Amino acid sequence: MTNDIREVIIIGGGPAGYTASLYAARANLNPLTIEGFGAGGQLMITSDVENYPGFRDGILGPELMQTMRAQAERFGAELVADDVTRVDFSEHPLKVYVGDEEHRARSVIVATGATARQLGLESEVSLQGRGVSYCAVCDAAFFRAKNVVVVGGGDSAMEEATFLAKFATRVTLVHRRDEFRASPIMTDRARAKDNIDFVTNAVVSDVLGTDHGQVKGVTLTDTVTGETREMEADGLFVAIGHDPTTAVFSGILDMDEAGYLLTRDGSTETNVAGVFAAGDVVDHVYRQAVTAAGMGCMAALDAERWLAHSEDPPEKAATPA
Repeated sequence: MTNDIREVIIIGGGPAGYTASLYAARANLNPLTIEGFGAGGQLMITSDVENYPGFRDGILGPELMQTMRAQAERFGAELVADDVTRVDFSEHPLKVYVGDEEHRARSVIVATGATARQLGLESEVSLQGRGVSYCAVCDAAFFRAKNVVVVGGGDSAMEEATFLAKFATRVTLVHRRDEFRASPIMTDRARAKDNIDFVTNAVVSDVLGTDHGQVKGVTLTDTVTGETREMEADGLFVAIGHDPTTAVFSGILDMDEAGYLLTRDGSTETNVAGVFAAGDVVDHVYRQAVTAAGMGCMAALDAERWLAHSEDPPEKAATPA
């Protein structure tokens, strides 16, 4: 156990966590940021980022994360590349554990993010950021006048395909069943696009192009007959959902059915006094680096104000609902 009781501990090292670290450090809160082994979040598997304000010519995803990290560190944030294994928010000071090591703080900001579900293919991993993407809003502009494949059957997949249709010459949506989980209105919107094709009862069983370092196509396997065929494509967008990184907070912080943390309207406050949440661990709608960073700023400001009005913190934290 560390003897010091921190003003704030930040859990997570993506855009939300690093921004919260920066603001907390500049507010002289001496933050400890436990950024995790997967520090940097989803931008670590993104190549060019062209939609983050302030970088006219774009910036590589990992470089953006390294820059954010260094900026927080410059103002005094202490960063630890380790994973939080459990928390105890039942009383103050709040306790955060890395293995057997206990850290205590008056407040905590949770910014653990979410992870895009993947197909589980080696070729998919090899070509991430080289034609394989998990975000059409982020990367559609790279595929102007090109052919792309979208995998999925829910609202997210329909939304991704519809957005991509503004840029790509041809969008092919591949779904493993013959019926879509997406709402009728989202499906109809996608079907109304002349440049969106639908391939049902099929899965992407391989991504072609590893020898070239760029997506060249996909292998489709029919889920009924088992037959395979190759399809040329310049990009693959996987839209089968995201999983928030919230398992360690189960039964402690309020979550929705999908596991995303719930915060009070107009605030980053959770149901536990002194605990705040920001970024993709809360946001399943926008999921952008800039919105995550904005929420990280909000969480740091909320924590600072809460600390200022809680000079004598309660002995017991709020009981989870």
